[in-house]
Amino acid sequence: QVQLVESGGALVQAGGSLRLSCAGSGNIFSIHAMSWYRQAPGQQRDVVATITSGGGTNYADSVKGRFTISRDVAPNTVYLQMDNLKPEDTAVYYCHFRVGLGAYEDDYWGQGTQVTVSS
Repeated sequence: QVQLVESGGALVQAGGSLRLSCAGSGNIFSIHAMSWYRQAPGQQRDVVATITSGGGTNYADSVKGRFTISRDVAPNTVYLQMDNLKPEDTAVYYCHFRVGLGAYEDDYWGQGTQVTVSS
């Protein structure tokens, strides 16, 4: 059974830093990309950062220069270093693994971790 478990969410003052972690376990194969999404109350879930199997990264414009995504290949773990946090970063953060092998394609999601940034 595949599980993705996030950790590191907290309440922090604006300008502070947090490091989120997401550890995958179970039978996880052929990961194409790992991502972090976030969702504020009443808002849609938006992608924040992605790291591909080749190591390339992409960031939402709102977090460029402040957030850094990284990964460990084995065990499958993805991190999000968040610096210079702003109140608008407040959201539940979810990790996501996109996997696929041939015709097989699947997505795994973590349970979410709350990040609250006070002004």
